[in-house]
Amino acid sequence: MKQTAEILIVTTVLIIVSASKWCIGQTQEEKGLAIAREAEKLNSGFGDCTAKLLMTLRNSRGQESTREVRVRVLEVGGNGHRSLCIFDSPKDVKGTAFLAFTYKAGDDDQWLYMPAMKRVKRIAARNKSGSFMGSEFSYEDIATEELEKYRYKWLNDEVYDGNECFVIERYPVDKANSGYTRQVVRLDKSEYRIYKVDYYDRKNSLLKTLTAKGYRKYLDKFWRATEMNVVNHQTGKSTVIIWSDFEFHTGLKESDFDKSSLENVR
Repeated sequence: MKQTAEILIVTTVLIIVSASKWCIGQTQEEKGLAIAREAEKLNSGFGDCTAKLLMTLRNSRGQESTREVRVRVLEVGGNGHRSLCIFDSPKDVKGTAFLAFTYKAGDDDQWLYMPAMKRVKRIAARNKSGSFMGSEFSYEDIATEELEKYRYKWLNDEVYDGNECFVIERYPVDKANSGYTRQVVRLDKSEYRIYKVDYYDRKNSLLKTLTAKGYRKYLDKFWRATEMNVVNHQTGKSTVIIWSDFEFHTGLKESDFDKSSLENVR
């Protein structure tokens, strides 16, 4: 009996020592990647969803304009997402449609249909840092983020807005076409929800900050923010997005995301 107890004690000590060595040996890059992977894991498997959003643009003088948009998103067999944004108002942008195919590797595909021009325009990779429909979101921001498009580094842990958060840094793999050198992201430790992102421009100066709040849970698993606010520190402009009417498992198919029929999308 005594020998058995001694064996159990030795085994327990070895497990603790091994775990300690693993934690100590984990680099900041490995920890950052592990956090990002867990966030992706928790947000994968929703299949498809639709939603509505109200986008409010504010210039540096506080003047506002709004856009009403419908959004559709589809997961594609472990190789990215399809997303479609359809503008319903105001009148001058009604019927505008933005389609994005994001991939795990390589350049994403993006197209924009503008009724006034009556043609579909392809968004080149070198232009993805440009403003999306006059907002403080870029085409790079609008496309669904894929884990493989960044390198990661854990910086520290901190409390943000009452939440215990991981603070990680992510660096775009496509340095030539990205508008950012790096992004500092705060995710809460309990559900890996993004609460704040600081974006640094190509000169490594703070460009803008995204904050997200009002998270709601769908299908007992998937969290979605009800409000996103982006402030451009260099221009004084900002964009607020209010999300509503999330629906999941709506039956969307890849054929519902067809660039050749953008001008007829409803």
